[in-house]
Amino acid sequence: MRVVAGNYGGRNLKTLDGKLTRPTGDKVRAAMFSMIGPFFEGGRVLDLYAGSGGLAIEAISRGMSSAVLVERDRKAQTIILDNIEMTKELNKFSLLKMDARRALKQLSGPFDLVFLDPPYAKETVGNDISSLDSLQVLSDRVIIVCETDESVVLPDSIGEFEIIRQKRYGISKVTIYERGDHD
Repeated sequence: MRVVAGNYGGRNLKTLDGKLTRPTGDKVRAAMFSMIGPFFEGGRVLDLYAGSGGLAIEAISRGMSSAVLVERDRKAQTIILDNIEMTKELNKFSLLKMDARRALKQLSGPFDLVFLDPPYAKETVGNDISSLDSLQVLSDRVIIVCETDESVVLPDSIGEFEIIRQKRYGISKVTIYERGDHD
């Protein structure tokens, strides 16, 4: 796996062996960013289930200013730290070594881009979006990118957030939410 584009484009990313973190493959990551960007002029990223950290690192590579990554698994935390080290810009990243529920109580916003790729997406994505919104840590123009198994059906709207795009890539589905009143 490698960073697809931007300042770190082409650099290798480490991943965990096995199915624990299900890293987003290069092709899906490239497609995901073409759906939302593909490049940015600043902003803060939250990756609530960071795994290898690839999504947040890709976002910083493409112009986001800083990222908060949340990961509870110790082996994954080590991989994330190695991947952040590769960027040579450690000051742009903050790793919270805890589960998402605990992290939600400690976050301060605003976040402009949020990645949600939870292990049990159907039960979690809606609650995560609702929690983030109620905590008022999302910017007015936040983009929320959810990666799930293709079989997961997410609601068309969650609070004031609506699906603006959804696409299947093999066994993965990418769903993007924005606020419904974001004109």
